Amino acid sequence: MFFQKELRCFTKDRNRIVSLLVLSAAILSGGLCVAQESGTYEQSVVMILAVNQEYDYATPWKKGPMGRGVGSGFIIEGNRILTNAHNVANQRYLEVKKQNLAQRYPAQVVFVGHDCDLALLAVADPTFFEGTAPLEFGGLPKVNSMVQTCGFPVGGQQISITKGVVSRLETSVYGHSQSAQHLAVQTDAAINPGNSGGPVLQDGKVVGVAFQGLQSADNIGFMIPTTIIAHFLKDVQDGTYHGFGTMGVSMFPGLHNPSYKKYLKVPDEDDGVVITHVLLNSTAYGILEKGDVITKIDDFNIDNDGLIMIDGLLLELTEAMDRKQVGETLQITGYRGGEKIQKEISIALNKTILPWNRQYDTKPAYRIFAGLTFVQLNRNFLEDWGQNWVSAVPFELRYLFVDSNLLNKDSARKEYVVLSEILPDEVNAYLEGYKNQVVESINGIRINELGDLDKAFQEDKNGFWVVKFLNNDSSMVVNAEQAKLRQPAILEQYQIPSE
Repeated sequence: MFFQKELRCFTKDRNRIVSLLVLSAAILSGGLCVAQESGTYEQSVVMILAVNQEYDYATPWKKGPMGRGVGSGFIIEGNRILTNAHNVANQRYLEVKKQNLAQRYPAQVVFVGHDCDLALLAVADPTFFEGTAPLEFGGLPKVNSMVQTCGFPVGGQQISITKGVVSRLETSVYGHSQSAQHLAVQTDAAINPGNSGGPVLQDGKVVGVAFQGLQSADNIGFMIPTTIIAHFLKDVQDGTYHGFGTMGVSMFPGLHNPSYKKYLKVPDEDDGVVITHVLLNSTAYGILEKGDVITKIDDFNIDNDGLIMIDGLLLELTEAMDRKQVGETLQITGYRGGEKIQKEISIALNKTILPWNRQYDTKPAYRIFAGLTFVQLNRNFLEDWGQNWVSAVPFELRYLFVDSNLLNKDSARKEYVVLSEILPDEVNAYLEGYKNQVVESINGIRINELGDLDKAFQEDKNGFWVVKFLNNDSSMVVNAEQAKLRQPAILEQYQIPSE
């Protein structure tokens, strides 16, 4: 969760550098690239030019400066262009071009998966695809095998080809979302802005999409493997991208301790992981329990490190979930109090109360009453504290961010609502001390999501709005009648487009 110290995100010519990663990776090669075999890479790999703009999550009616980014993509079956989600995130205008042609073609994002950092683009003008050659997909590359990447690193106008060796396949944090973890292929190629979204090839077939690199080490880059790409492409076949699901549990590899294993009454011959928490309202809630031991997921035995053998590789057990679509099921085998259990769990998004992932492409919702601005508490809001936001945010918000899943016991809660900004006016004078606190109730009405504020502020308590905050015995009191009278003037004074 705190990988942002090692992963850094660059995009050529963007005004804003995000301090986590996402990187245009100039990754590797071996076996001959389709470019070298048939001379068709010029018709397969394209340059992506994006204009992007982010929102201010503390005052969402504001937008940040316009930025420009350059990335890579490649044509696949069906006149579609596959690229990274971070190449097109928060885009306002999008163009694509081919090598050796000056003409740029407007493009549209058809599907985007920010959790897996993949996107599909379409070009309305059919002449763009004249003379192009779609690339085919291969399997997982083996460790120590050579691979090759084609793309436009550092904004160059000519396609560049770089080579490298596959050094590792393991589950890793995807820097674009900063929370999703999926299988990634590590290589030793240099990483350069602009290569993101380019194909990584082996024996003429795509074995990955270049997407990120490690800032704290030399020549370590990563590509998205074809198992993740296949999941994404299958997911969108019904016209909607659902995403990668989970079981909604936290797990601990504690069975290395023989005393703990004996305490949990797990047979000596079995390995596995211990359930430490079941997410409230998740698909596992009421099926699995804290203290359960999972020894098998589907047909894969789980070792004490939480690894399973799949495709001849020892990978995180979450790989079994990533191979399935939302709505499909997993068969779970394990022990509870020494008794063997077998459960069926549905794969679902199982979203947390406080989102750990960065959000893109969606205008954040907000409410303003008497100059008091309320928003959802999420990672984007916390990142307004700057590059070192993890240590800079108020302690209460940092505590919620880390442990909200454990702290929340209210099944009705959908999100945390925070007082993000106070637009100074006579009606809200002396209320600055309540800024950045999480709302618990207003006039006795529980606030479980942002929309609850609409009803709560329609009522008053003896002519006042009484706002209670989490872990604060001091209530915020506002004159309701005066606030309603001042509302139009405040919106006009601060040029707020809507309430």
